[in-house]
Amino acid sequence: MAKLKLNTERCKGCGYCVSVCKKGALSQKGRLNRKGYDVVEADESLCVQCGMCYRMCPDYVFEILD
Repeated sequence: MAKLKLNTERCKGCGYCVSVCKKGALSQKGRLNRKGYDVVEADESLCVQCGMCYRMCPDYVFEILD
């Protein structure tokens, strides 16, 4: 089963990924990275590894592992 991996240090908190996630698996809850950005968090129990977040993210935050 595929797994979603996030590199939150790359995240700039734009929220593009959150807006395209049809399952509601992604959110921003105020957790800041070292650069001070509100980073994305994933609920893996809701994620279906569709890859929309991967395709939308301009900062290469997401990786889908087999």
